[in-house]
Amino acid sequence: MTTHRLQLSSKIMSYIAGVSLIISLFVPLWRIELDAPQYPEGLALQIFPHKLGGDVEIINGLNHYIGMQTLHADNFIEFTVLPYIIGAFAFLMILVGILGKRNWLNIVFGMFVVFGIVAMIDFWRWEYDYGHNLDPNAAIIVPGMAYQPPLIGFKQLLNFGAYSIPDLGGWLFIFAGLLLLIACSKEGNWLKKFKKK
Repeated sequence: MTTHRLQLSSKIMSYIAGVSLIISLFVPLWRIELDAPQYPEGLALQIFPHKLGGDVEIINGLNHYIGMQTLHADNFIEFTVLPYIIGAFAFLMILVGILGKRNWLNIVFGMFVVFGIVAMIDFWRWEYDYGHNLDPNAAIIVPGMAYQPPLIGFKQLLNFGAYSIPDLGGWLFIFAGLLLLIACSKEGNWLKKFKKK
């Protein structure tokens, strides 16, 4: 049985992808920015792999008036497991570079894509619950209004403009995924196969 070995460039890309994920453990993955006339400097909620950062207390104070849940890292199991998942993927990507086997590269890339999809679905589910599960006894109630932030991009929520975008860690995630995609494409000659069709 022939063992397909990785090219040096693919090994290097796998190493870099793993290191990128290690760095992402220490920086924000995502951010939600809020702009409003009464906050000309803006407010930001930063989501790290293990905690929340930014203007959490101010945002919690505003949310209280419209019946939204307050944000506390202890309420999210994701902050407990996410650092371990990211660490495991970083380890696997570096291991792929060490072992230099194409099938391992394909498996890790496939797992990483599935994880990315599941993570975004989980994030959307959290945002939906956060924006729709409102306290009926809140001081300010706007009939029919929900406050779900956008998964990505911009959304107007009353007088607040909400921007949901990747932060440094999120871009490192995307970068790692692109490196693995390029490596898989090179190893599998995907472009040549596509041109033949």
